[in-house]
Amino acid sequence: MQQQMDHYVREDGTIKMYRKDDYNIDFVNNGKVLLLLYQVTGKEKYFKAASVLRNQLKTHPRTTDGGFWHKKIYPHQMWLDGLYMGQPFYAEYAKLFGETEAFDDITNQFVLMEKHSRDLHTGLLYHGWDESHEQAWANDTTGRSPNFWGRSLGWYGMALVDALPYFPEGHPGIDSLTGILQRLAKAVVDFQDKKSGVWYDVVDMGYRPENYLEASASCMLVYTLAKGVRLGYLPKAYLRAAKKGYRGILNEFVTPRDGGGVNLEGTVMVSGLGGSSNYRDGSFDYYMSEPVIQNDPKGIGAFIKCATEMEMLPTLNDGKGKTVVLDNYYNNEYRADATGRQVRYHYTWEDQSNGGYSFLGYIFGQHGAKKVSLPTKPDPEALRHAGVYIIVDPDTDKETAQPRVLETPEIDAIADWVKKGGVLVLLGNDRGNMEFTHFNRLATRFGIQFNEDNELLVKQNDFRQGAVLLEARNKVFKRPYRLFLKEVSTLTVTDPAKTLVRQHGLNLMATVKYGKGAVFALGDPWIYNEYIDGRKLTPDFDNYPAAQAWVRWLLRTAKR
Repeated sequence: MQQQMDHYVREDGTIKMYRKDDYNIDFVNNGKVLLLLYQVTGKEKYFKAASVLRNQLKTHPRTTDGGFWHKKIYPHQMWLDGLYMGQPFYAEYAKLFGETEAFDDITNQFVLMEKHSRDLHTGLLYHGWDESHEQAWANDTTGRSPNFWGRSLGWYGMALVDALPYFPEGHPGIDSLTGILQRLAKAVVDFQDKKSGVWYDVVDMGYRPENYLEASASCMLVYTLAKGVRLGYLPKAYLRAAKKGYRGILNEFVTPRDGGGVNLEGTVMVSGLGGSSNYRDGSFDYYMSEPVIQNDPKGIGAFIKCATEMEMLPTLNDGKGKTVVLDNYYNNEYRADATGRQVRYHYTWEDQSNGGYSFLGYIFGQHGAKKVSLPTKPDPEALRHAGVYIIVDPDTDKETAQPRVLETPEIDAIADWVKKGGVLVLLGNDRGNMEFTHFNRLATRFGIQFNEDNELLVKQNDFRQGAVLLEARNKVFKRPYRLFLKEVSTLTVTDPAKTLVRQHGLNLMATVKYGKGAVFALGDPWIYNEYIDGRKLTPDFDNYPAAQAWVRWLLRTAKR
């Protein structure tokens, strides 16, 4: 991803061949990649480039009621496609850099698109709307284009489920967009082909012999349904349609490739409206005239997103109804972002840099758990809904000016919560990099002590020095994983605790059965991004699959 973007993004954040004055909403979509690269690498050029695209939206031409034009060359027009090209990026940027007022505008884009394009009889949305009614394709009365194009419905659905997670909790736009998504889901499922399970290019005209089953639309709509259910925006009943659609995608469009691998058949190359040459009138015959090709990137991308969602389904029940709480009180570090705002980092769900826990958060999400952060003391009320509570590397005065420490009331509350069925995770650090005294007051309640030492020292990225081979299966790790651990504090383990992983006589991991609950302890933050995201460790280490096994054990062990 970085190599692709670096072909266009210069060190000063300018973008080759980009012209703001074109006001093309399609240009904004790759801003999502720039935001990811900024968060992972911390390089300011990606923030600057993303801000170039954000600034386009500040002056992008709009309809009289505030909707973004699709492009300057398509004046006064909103297309369903444009919601995907602009709004997920807009929402993510707004969340990252504190533009909370932008979510009113983002909400309005979806509301206006539905208002101007939804057919009351079918519930489907027409491909485009021309406010001026000047286009030959526009209905004289409504300004709508004449047909329901499958991929445009898919773009709109994906935009909804990709933008919604960025909305601030309690924002009224969540209800507005959820309602739109539910109406869209009902409409598209009504037109899902009963025999194949997928969708036609013009979705309501499957009876016409010239029409055909189309891959990209089908993949996008299955993704929309599956992700909508997973995140709780759609009723679970829609999984039936998603599963039927996914089976249809595999049967209708996926074919073997000579020499190995697969091809994706059946994606229409492009479809649009209007234009200065070869005018696209939005008729059924026009949609049928566009070429259908193999391995079109828009189809492949949609298939990957769709397959990723569908292949989560077998593990989602592991964490069904369970909440994983990550401490942000004892580990409470801040740094300035590219705008100068102070933001939390280091072992947080949101931090996608090397020291963050975003990948761990993805794994919990793959297993159906809800993840939240706890910026306050862990009193009984704060832990009431928690199934798993993770405390990692409590701060020293090197890391924060006024480090917070575990005191007896919080220790008592945590122990009582574990006794009632919670699973406590204690992840330490090596000597000099963690507050030991008060952390151990909690750990020793369960027969565990973090030793102030430093083992598995790794020099010059010689990862072999941190290799830990699990020679025997245990209750957490069912396979002989080869783990990487670096600069850990060892554990002293006494009853009722039991050593889980030992190497060269050193206790590295321990567990405790305590009342109805359990405790897991390790003297290292271990599963932060740097060592499970596949970018740094050599592929002979198993940190990522081991982290998945660990997450499954935590969720299945939690009784709350």
